[in-house]
Amino acid sequence: MTRLERYGAAELRTIIGDDADPSGVSGLGLTWRPKEHHFGLQQEDRLVAHAGWVTVPVSIGDSRFPVAGLGGVVVSPKLRGQGLAQLVVEAAMAHARHDGLRFGLLFCLPDRVPLYRRLGWNPLVHKISIEQPEEIITMPLPGMWKPLYNDARWPQGPVRLLSLPM
Repeated sequence: MTRLERYGAAELRTIIGDDADPSGVSGLGLTWRPKEHHFGLQQEDRLVAHAGWVTVPVSIGDSRFPVAGLGGVVVSPKLRGQGLAQLVVEAAMAHARHDGLRFGLLFCLPDRVPLYRRLGWNPLVHKISIEQPEEIITMPLPGMWKPLYNDARWPQGPVRLLSLPM
């Protein structure tokens, strides 16, 4: 596992080839926030998996706190099903925990919820409000959270992401 100093379009193409929409979300028309921290796995000097995260603020009721917004999780199509997503996601969240964050937050397509549940993520019950350049909208994708410490408990209530989604 490697912390990547650089991750962009060229590195993404190394992992997934010419797939223009590896996350399957481009049709939603959302503006996404870039990740600031990147973790990758290499095999035979080639990047084959990635996960990134960025600190984003959320509010739930009267509580406002930062979370590690996970995104950009991709694995080479030929290597899927071998636990590589788990490795890069765990590395990213370990780094976020080291930075003092208590929770991870992600958005994913409904068919990927079972994968993240296996990795210890919990579906959010309430819809999530997110920022977009011109307005605040309801996120059309399921949201999930993960405690980064054993004693971390997600507050109850509607969630507002005070940022672009990640």
